[in-house]
Amino acid sequence: MGLKIAVAQISSESGAIGQNVERHLAAIEVAAQFNVSYLTFPELSLTGYEPELSLNLAMSVHDRQLKSLQVAAKKHGIFVVAGAPVATDTLPEIGSFIFAPDGSIRTYTKMHLHPGEEKYFSVGNRYELTPVRKHLIANAICADTNVADHVAGCVEKGAKIYISGAMITGNGYPKDTEILRNYARNYGIVVAMANQNSRSSSGLPCGKSAIWSRSGLLVSANESQSAIVVAESSSAGWSGGVIEI
Repeated sequence: MGLKIAVAQISSESGAIGQNVERHLAAIEVAAQFNVSYLTFPELSLTGYEPELSLNLAMSVHDRQLKSLQVAAKKHGIFVVAGAPVATDTLPEIGSFIFAPDGSIRTYTKMHLHPGEEKYFSVGNRYELTPVRKHLIANAICADTNVADHVAGCVEKGAKIYISGAMITGNGYPKDTEILRNYARNYGIVVAMANQNSRSSSGLPCGKSAIWSRSGLLVSANESQSAIVVAESSSAGWSGGVIEI
C-alpha cells in the first residue's frame, strides 16, 4: 500500500474551540478508516479565522484543549496537523500543531503574513518538515505559499510533498491555486491545500480544497462539502479521491 495523505475540509465556528475539536475528531476517524498517514486541516481550524480574538485564543503544546487530538493521533497512528494561534511572549503566531503517532506535539508557525495580520500576529522563523514512510512532508500556512522562497526552501531541504493549511476566499482562489499548481509542476512535487468550507461562521472561505501532482490537478472538493481530500502514491504515480465526513 502506498502513502496516503489528506487535507480536511471542514467548517470552523469562531472561538468555539470545543465544537471545532469535535469536527476535527470526526474527520480523523474517517481518515483513519481509509488508512491516511498524514491529515492536514485549514489555517486556524481550531479557532476560526479571527485575528482580533487571537491573543485570547492562543495555545501552547501543553494546552488541555488539545489532549483529545493528541490521543486520536496516537490511537490511529496518524499525523494530524491542526491550526490555532501559538502563544508567545508577545503577539501569538499563526500556527499548526502537529500531532504525531508517538504522542509528541510539534508546531510550525507561519513565516509570511498576509497584509494586516501583522497587527495581531508575530512571524514564524523556521521550516518544519516531517518524515513519513520515506517521504519528507513540508508544512505551510496560507500566505507562505505566495512567497516562492518558501517552497524553494522546503524543496532544498528535501521535501517531496508540500501541504498548506489555508484560508482562501472566492476572490483569491484562482490566483492562489494557480501558484500551487505551478509549484507541483515546476518542482515535480505533490502540493496539497486545506481550506475551510463555505459554511464557516466567518463567511470568508470558499472550500475547494485540492491536491496537485506534476501532471496537474489530482482531486478537489466542492465549496460546501465537509470531506477529506485524499491522494495515494503507487508505482503508477498519484491518484486522488474525495471522502465525505
